[in-house]
Amino acid sequence: MPYLNLKMTKEDGGATTEQKAALIAGFTKVFVEIMGRGQKTMVVTIDEVHTDNYGIGGEQVTEIRKK
Repeated sequence: MPYLNLKMTKEDGGATTEQKAALIAGFTKVFVEIMGRGQKTMVVTIDEVHTDNYGIGGEQVTEIRKK
């Protein structure tokens, strides 16, 4: 069973339900086109990570984006 975990930042309220549905459909389509399998068994999960919850170079991304 193919499994894709998409991680992306959650900003300005995050992705809408419609955007998430489009991402799930799109990633499934690309996987099937490239790999030739997985149409009925493809699992896609989306994790939205708030910018307070990760950092780059020792600094929270929230703070980096304020600069």
